Amino acid sequence: MSRGSGAGYDRHITIFSPEGRLYQVEYAFKAIKSVGVTSIGVRGKDSVVVVTQKKIPDKLIDPSDVTHMYKITKVIGLCATGKGPDIRNVVQKARHAAAEFRHQFGYEIPVDFLACKMADQFQVYTQHAYMRPMAAMCMFIGIDEERGPCLFKNDPAGYYVGYKATSAGAKEQEAVNFLEKKVKGANAGNEFSQEEAIQTAIACLQTVLGEDLKAKELEVGIVSSDNRNFRLLKTEQVEEHLTAISERD
Repeated sequence: MSRGSGAGYDRHITIFSPEGRLYQVEYAFKAIKSVGVTSIGVRGKDSVVVVTQKKIPDKLIDPSDVTHMYKITKVIGLCATGKGPDIRNVVQKARHAAAEFRHQFGYEIPVDFLACKMADQFQVYTQHAYMRPMAAMCMFIGIDEERGPCLFKNDPAGYYVGYKATSAGAKEQEAVNFLEKKVKGANAGNEFSQEEAIQTAIACLQTVLGEDLKAKELEVGIVSSDNRNFRLLKTEQVEEHLTAISERD
C-alpha cells in the first residue's frame, strides 16, 4: 500500500511509522465505524443510560438474538459497538475478570476497575505481532458506592476514561458535537434526571442519524440509584420516551 513516507508501516502492528502512528490500531477504529452502528452514553445525577441502534441484517434472523447490550455483573452493563465476534470475546473476558474479582475479594468489582482491567488487555493487543487489536468500542455503566453513577469508555488502543456523556460508532463525532451542546456547565453530567438522560441519549441518536427511529430499532440500557441492576427498557417504555421527545420538539 503506497502512502508516501508511511508506506509499509501498516503491515505490522508493532511498528510505529515515522510520524509516530500505529496504522493497524487506526484501522481497528475504522472497522468499528464500518459496522454502521452508533451508540450513545449519558450520565445523570442518579442514573446512567446507554442507547444503541438495533440493526437486523437479515429478515430471517430472530431479533431477540441480536443485541449490543450485555450484563457483565448484575450491576454493571456493557454497551459494545463494533464487530460481533470481537464483542463476544470482550464480554467473555469482562465477565471472567468480574467473577474472579468477586471470588478473590468478596464484593462486586467497581466499574472503573473493570474498565481499567479491560483497557490493560486491549493495550497488550497493540504490542504483539501475533495479535491484532479488538474491533470493539466498549461503554461500561454502573452505580459505584463511592463515585455514584459511572460511565467509562474503552477503545482498541487500550485507552479508557470516565465520561459525562460520550458516543461510539459510525456517527461518533456528530454525536459528540450534539452532546457537547447539551452537557455543559460546572455541574454538567450530574444534573439530568433519569427521564432527561434517556431522552437526551435517544434525541442525540435521532439527530445524528437524521431520522425518526422506532422503538424496535433501539436498545436502551440503564442503571439507577433506586435500582442498581443493569436492565433494558421494554419496547413500550422506549415508545413512551419517543413520544415525549416528539411532543417536546
